[in-house]
Amino acid sequence: MISNNTSLAICFASILALAASTAQAVTFTDPKGDDNGPGTYVYPTDSVYKPGSFDLTKLAVTKKGDQVEFAADVNSSLEDPWGMGNGFAVQMVFIFVKTGAGGHTEGLPGLNVQFAPGNEWNKVVILSPQKKARVIGEAETKAPKLVADIVVPNSTRGSNRTIKGSVPLSELGGDGNVDGWSYQVVMQSNEGFPAATDLLTRKVNEYEGQHRWGGGNDGDCDPHVTDVLESDSAKQADMLAYTCGPNGESAKMATLKMIKK
Repeated sequence: MISNNTSLAICFASILALAASTAQAVTFTDPKGDDNGPGTYVYPTDSVYKPGSFDLTKLAVTKKGDQVEFAADVNSSLEDPWGMGNGFAVQMVFIFVKTGAGGHTEGLPGLNVQFAPGNEWNKVVILSPQKKARVIGEAETKAPKLVADIVVPNSTRGSNRTIKGSVPLSELGGDGNVDGWSYQVVMQSNEGFPAATDLLTRKVNEYEGQHRWGGGNDGDCDPHVTDVLESDSAKQADMLAYTCGPNGESAKMATLKMIKK
């Protein structure tokens, strides 16, 4: 016969196991004031690109039952100057996730980055003010070999300084232990009229313009990235270092690493 104390212990253990399986969270912080890409990038001149609005300060990933919420904080209050209806408009956040073995070393079209060997990504969650159908449609056209691993929330919202959205855990795969996965975040700018090869991303040029970042290269060799998640062993300046060839081609591509707690 099982004693009352034993029954209580079993019950308590079951509750703890259930809680562990349904609620997990991991948080990363990123330095403020590094929203200049490899160190030289300058914001576009239009006033909608507020100082700090592309400065990633935190990533929080929370598993709630069968859903996973991704929340990215920036160093400026969010606004919706283009009437996107989501509480934000100018930002575009790419959250790359390594959930297990294998994966992709190439970045998404328009970012001009790759991932270091051993730092491959399995899934990427895109937090965009664009409608999900638009993002997926662009991905199907411009990244057909990667689209199966591109995940977009049904609804992405911006409030105060946080952009967030939730996706089904089943769409991320892996073992479901979000606090054991590795992550990388790429901050970009939402571009409603992208180049034919870019996935709703805004280019970086040599000189800034009304809707163009400056401080880069007019070719297609510089990372079109304003900020990434860094750690003590993976510094942003090192990851985003690049070299251009004489005709604006890539001689050394920016190479990112995944970050793990």
